[in-house]
Amino acid sequence: MEFEIWWLLAFPLFFALGWLAARIDIRQVVTESRTVPNSYFRGLNFLLNEQPDKALDAFLEVVKLDPETIDLHFTLGALFRKRGELDRAIRMHENLLERESLAEEDRLKALVELGQDYLKAGLLDRSEEVFTRLLETPFAGQARRYLLEIYVQEKDWRQAIQAASELDRQSARPMNAEIAHFHCELAALDMVKGEQALAQQHLDEALAIHRQCTRANIMLGDLLAGLGRHEAALATWRQIEAQSPAHMVLVVDRMLENFKKLNRLQEGLDWLKGLLTRHPSLDMFNTLYHAVMEAQGADAAYQLARDELRRNPSLHALERLAEAELITAPENRREVIQNAKSLIQRHVQRLTRYHCASCGFKASQFFWRCPACGRWDSFDPARHEE
Repeated sequence: MEFEIWWLLAFPLFFALGWLAARIDIRQVVTESRTVPNSYFRGLNFLLNEQPDKALDAFLEVVKLDPETIDLHFTLGALFRKRGELDRAIRMHENLLERESLAEEDRLKALVELGQDYLKAGLLDRSEEVFTRLLETPFAGQARRYLLEIYVQEKDWRQAIQAASELDRQSARPMNAEIAHFHCELAALDMVKGEQALAQQHLDEALAIHRQCTRANIMLGDLLAGLGRHEAALATWRQIEAQSPAHMVLVVDRMLENFKKLNRLQEGLDWLKGLLTRHPSLDMFNTLYHAVMEAQGADAAYQLARDELRRNPSLHALERLAEAELITAPENRREVIQNAKSLIQRHVQRLTRYHCASCGFKASQFFWRCPACGRWDSFDPARHEE
């Protein structure tokens, strides 16, 4: 390709045009920044420095100077909601919706924010109404997630199943574990009413949707045991070890009870000793200890606690060792052992807790759904000493 002499003239022209465009852009930015009140930048600075109270005062000053700042209204509403000032958040978003000149996208966004305000305020019926209106809009996915949260709070499990099924079809995040829990909740209601057939149907559906649903197998075992089908109950509970070995701790006491009803307690004790070796657990050891104490006496229970203390040192095993020794100890040693046992017991009760892996919430009992953050299956079924 031959070099054209006019290219030498074009280069300076292109450079001049680029410089001129840059100057125009810079002037526009400077002009726009001068029209923004200083309070806006102060508010941003407070937000960056995690001072929401001061940021709120600064943004309120901007809104007074320029009521048309829509985005700032959304920011203020979110800050009000975060601070717990739900009345102010609701008023802020309702005032936005009353504007006739509000763009459709902003109107829908204001509805989403208002629905969240109602939800946090506990006005579930109003929140449900708002998010139901949004189901035929571009915010349908977000609305459906909030509707699911509402149905769970209302314990409307059938509606929860429907909403979660829609989310499962339309989003990349699978919802089968949550849907299985909803079926388990319905099964629990049927079992209270004595409708075992309906309960079993819901539990079968839970397992069909989520094969790893340990809760369904636990409840199904309970259902079978209640019908006197102890062998079938044991077989059902044994499946949990393949699903989640940690959840076996929730059924070992029931399994021993069923072994006892089948006159096979020793077989049950041997099975539980093997399970404890495979999957060490404080609560599992506690169940085995009490069963051995009842069936074989204090000496066998003492030996069990001693062996456990060697394998897995813990205050829990030490407490059981002291308890067994107290039974067979001579009179002159009992007071010392009792004092030591009481001291260990107080520490065990304070330190042994169930933990939510999502938010860190601690509880003295096991939950399938965390009471603090609302996550399902976030609790480790095995308690641990802190």
